[in-house]
Amino acid sequence: MIDLYVIYLIILGVIHLKKGNLIMIISTSSSQVKHVMSLLSKAKERKKNNEYVVEGIRMVSEVPEDSLVKIYMSERFQNNNPEYARELLRKQGITADMIEIVADNVFDRMSQTQTPQGIMAVVKMKNSSLSDMLAGNPLLILVENLQDPGNLGTILRMGEGAGVTGVIMSPNTVDIYNPKTIRSTMGSIFRVPFVYVQDFSEAVTQCQKAGVKVYAAHLDGKNTYLGEDYSTPTAFLIGNEGNGLTDGITKQADTLIRIPMQGEVESLNAAIACTILTYEAVRQRTI
Repeated sequence: MIDLYVIYLIILGVIHLKKGNLIMIISTSSSQVKHVMSLLSKAKERKKNNEYVVEGIRMVSEVPEDSLVKIYMSERFQNNNPEYARELLRKQGITADMIEIVADNVFDRMSQTQTPQGIMAVVKMKNSSLSDMLAGNPLLILVENLQDPGNLGTILRMGEGAGVTGVIMSPNTVDIYNPKTIRSTMGSIFRVPFVYVQDFSEAVTQCQKAGVKVYAAHLDGKNTYLGEDYSTPTAFLIGNEGNGLTDGITKQADTLIRIPMQGEVESLNAAIACTILTYEAVRQRTI
């Protein structure tokens, strides 16, 4: 008969039940579960631990091996995908102690998606530097105070498709490790260099000193975006959804450009505007 104290520890999640050769977490009181939930809900915890969480088969499969901390699978996922854990273990650098099986009800509490796929991973944050992004013939996106997670994630995803050198963000820009932002990147967060800078104005100046011409998409732009040469080192400034760029940063831009509008529309969504400008630069660089 199992000792009552052992049963108590199992209920608390201090002791885990075993499932095959893997361990199963059965309580939301588990320190691991609490850790994952805090990473998902609190930017401060993500920054403190230098970790974040990704969810879904595709995202977990694309995590660089040297960035992977832990994988969590629901019991249902493990039952329906018995070969998945074995395939992970065959990957170089992934060991059995990096995979945890979680009871379905516990996993559902951990997840922030409406229909969890049953798999998530804790990932180490990566470090990129502005100086590395300035090498060669850079194509940069400078983001000031963007607040919508979906917009930032879309910009990162677009940036990968366009082959941008990097994305540079002001300190007040939405957290790129926000779960909504991560989902919007569709895996691009693993492959596109990005960096938050404490002094955004100084970062713009650093780009200009390195020979990068900085363009600001602005309603006061005299030239349309089609009238400029982006074949040389180029950076596009993208501002806040509601307020645009701050006056100080606007004045720092080398050139103000505009995207022509029809009807009564004054401006486009930040991610859409960024896409139009970036792909025009790509077009010019490939003809």
